[in-house]
Amino acid sequence: MTLPPLNIYRHDRGTRALITLAGDIGPATAPLVRDALERCLHDGIVTIDVDLTALGHCDGTGTDVFVDASQHATAAHASRRLHHPSPQTARLLAHTGSAPLLLGPPSAPVPPSLLHDLHTTAPPPSPQ
Repeated sequence: MTLPPLNIYRHDRGTRALITLAGDIGPATAPLVRDALERCLHDGIVTIDVDLTALGHCDGTGTDVFVDASQHATAAHASRRLHHPSPQTARLLAHTGSAPLLLGPPSAPVPPSLLHDLHTTAPPPSPQ
């Protein structure tokens, strides 16, 4: 059994989480993303920032996960925003009409120390 080509990193600071996705989102990996985002809500996280800098390909199943997660976050009085999508992902979000919902500004900026912590502890994405 091979692992899906996606790594998910989560870094919490209080009630805020930074989720970094590295790899591809498709039918095999979308459930992993869904679980990670839902787990944040279950753990009491109220602000979820999703960093897509290291995301490769994202298809419609990924978009569905992001829209569902956004709706669940809103229902839980939480926020979830995507940051730094690739041009392909940004086009997909725009084409589906979900870009305003998913790419709006976060309720507060991601603290530089949180980004620094992530970039110094996360392994580099594997080459394609």
